[in-house]
Amino acid sequence: MVETNRQKFLKKYKLENKGYSVSEIAKISGIKKSILQQVYNRGVGAAKTQPSSVRNVKGVKGGPGKKMSKEQWGFGRVYGFVMRNPKQVNKGQPDHDLWLKRK
Repeated sequence: MVETNRQKFLKKYKLENKGYSVSEIAKISGIKKSILQQVYNRGVGAAKTQPSSVRNVKGVKGGPGKKMSKEQWGFGRVYGFVMRNPKQVNKGQPDHDLWLKRK
């Protein structure tokens, strides 16, 4: 099974497996809260406007079963940003502009 960005985050920062707020993720990662809030908001917005892109809770895009909530999708995007997911932060990707402002 592929390790999620959240799992990578927990391992990298040696954290317990519990929920973390955008504020807590900002403090832990050193990335401005305002930037992470924008990433989260974009994730929620993407889940609303393009529901076909939202994976099911098992991580399968367009797969059968219950879909992630827009909030889960938003946090997934935050964790991807913090862990420098290239499909998110590289040039030409949806959060590249925020990646350049992150410090």
